[in-house]
Amino acid sequence: MNAKSILAAAAAVGISAATPANAAEPIPASQQVRNVVLVHGAFADGSGWRRVYDELTQRGYKVTIVQNPLTSLADDVAATKRALSRQDGPAILVGHSWGGTVITEAGVDEKVAGLVYVSALSPDAGESTAQQYAGFETPPEFVLDVTADGFGFILPGTFKAGFAADASDVDAAFMRDSQVPINMSAFETKLTQAAWRTRPSWAVIATDDKAFDQRMLHDMAKRIGAKVTTVPASHAVFMTQAKVVSDVIDEAARASRSATR
Repeated sequence: MNAKSILAAAAAVGISAATPANAAEPIPASQQVRNVVLVHGAFADGSGWRRVYDELTQRGYKVTIVQNPLTSLADDVAATKRALSRQDGPAILVGHSWGGTVITEAGVDEKVAGLVYVSALSPDAGESTAQQYAGFETPPEFVLDVTADGFGFILPGTFKAGFAADASDVDAAFMRDSQVPINMSAFETKLTQAAWRTRPSWAVIATDDKAFDQRMLHDMAKRIGAKVTTVPASHAVFMTQAKVVSDVIDEAARASRSATR
């Protein structure tokens, strides 16, 4: 499914409203960031973060993994904010793919010290996720199957090529068979917050990502002023390049000493 098809599929199943969040007060600069909250994207669940979890916990971080229901932006933001509420201090909030939209809305939480976008979307307030695709062409390997009730899956036959080309056949098969569909109406929901406007941001861009046009990934990262790290990887970069992703999260935690820039 190309970018135009994603927009059309999302529009066809309606619009749902996101929950507003309030702007945060600065976190005291003396507080060291030792908490990380990981937010998965569409067609996946939190299990894909296991290798990043292992890397970061070995480095002494407390890591929390959000399980997004993928039923609406509001529901995913609520799940993320529940995870943030359980942190004992400032946190780095990390999102993969659709998870980037979620952390953009949820990241104004007072506990968020920095944002890491892992091959992720980053709309502005007043924009929808679907609008980010305008003017770009999604690679042909990434093909969606939208069910009658408006939820999208990646076609099984093209899952590895479109999502996890650099994963082992075993890992790709597990991800394919455990994928969580997303309510396509979520792509049409307009954000009420843009946390990257008040939080320092980092971006990991997978150079072999077939879920996004490479120009789209770089343009989004440039617009939000993110520090960019590129790595040869598929869209499953959060799993296949866990050390690189963890290194960027570690850098963000060391650099982020307040919630505003």
